[in-house]
Amino acid sequence: MQEIIDQVREGIKEGIVLEKEPMEAHTSFRIGGPADLFVRPANREEIRWLVDFAREKDIPFFVVGNGSNLLVSDEGFRGMIIHLGGDYKNVQTDGLTVKAEAGASLAMAARAALDHNLTGLEFAAGIPGSVGGAVSMNAGAYGGEIKDVLLWAEVLTPEGDFIRMTPEELDLSYRHSIVFERGYIVLSACFCLKEGRREDILSGMEDLAQRRKSKQPLEFPSAGSTFKRPEGYFAGKLIQDAGLKGYTVGGAQVSEKHSGFVINRGGAEACEVAFLIRQVRKKVAARFGVLLEPEVRFLGFDPVDPADDVR
Repeated sequence: MQEIIDQVREGIKEGIVLEKEPMEAHTSFRIGGPADLFVRPANREEIRWLVDFAREKDIPFFVVGNGSNLLVSDEGFRGMIIHLGGDYKNVQTDGLTVKAEAGASLAMAARAALDHNLTGLEFAAGIPGSVGGAVSMNAGAYGGEIKDVLLWAEVLTPEGDFIRMTPEELDLSYRHSIVFERGYIVLSACFCLKEGRREDILSGMEDLAQRRKSKQPLEFPSAGSTFKRPEGYFAGKLIQDAGLKGYTVGGAQVSEKHSGFVINRGGAEACEVAFLIRQVRKKVAARFGVLLEPEVRFLGFDPVDPADDVR
C-alpha cells in the first residue's frame, strides 16, 4: 500500500493526501473507522487522475462530499476516499444562474442566491449535503427539489470524459438519478433561478429553518431522513405507528422528536445504526406490509447492504 500512497502523493500536486483518516470526522453521523487513503483533490483534473489511477490499480474508491447521507463501518474503508471539498467548492453567480462546484454545500449555493436577490433555492438552505450529492440524489425539502432549478450538471464519465447533462438526461426523480448506476461523478452544477426581493427570500429561508428546528432532531448527529418516502405513506408515521419511536440500540436511536430520523445519541457505532435500521425495516414490513428503502448509503460494510435483510 505504501507504494500506492507514494504514487498518489506524486500525482496530486495541489490537493491533500492523508493516510488512515478517521471517517467519523467526515460524516454527519460522526461515525466511521479509518480510510486507507483519503485524498482531497483541488480541481477536476486531479479528480480525473485519481479515478483513472484507482481503476488502473484496481483500488476500491468512493467519492464523498459533506458525508451527510453516509454511514461508514466501524472498520473503515479499505480503499481510497476522494473527498470533494477544500479548494473544490467555489460558487459563482452570473445573471440568473448560480454555478457551484460539487464540494460546495447547498447552503453556500443558497446563500449566494440570496446575496444576488435570486429566488428558487430557499428550500435547499437547510439541507446539509454538498451540491454533488444533492444532484446525485435529487435532494429536496418542503416542496422543492434540485430538478426544479437545475439547468445542467457537469459529470465525469467512467471513460474519463467531462460532459454536461440536463435534468432530463440525468433522469432526476424522487431521490434518484442515473449518476450512481452509470458510475458518473458530479463535478459541478448550474442552477437557473428568478429575480426576487431579498426580504422575501430571507424570510422564506428563515421560516424553513425554524420549521426544521422545531420538527427535526438537529441537536444530534444523523444523516437526515433515514428512509425514502414510500408511495402513499410517510416513513416517520409508519415507524411511529409501529411503536418504534425512541427505539434504541446502543448509542443509536429512532428519534423521539421525529421518527423518520435515526440519530447518534452519543458514542453510537456503525454496526448499531445498521442493526437498528434493519430492525425498523423488519418491524414496519411485518406490521404494515411496506418495505422502507434507506436514503442512507453504506460504506465499508459487506457487499450485501446491511439494511437489505428483512426476513
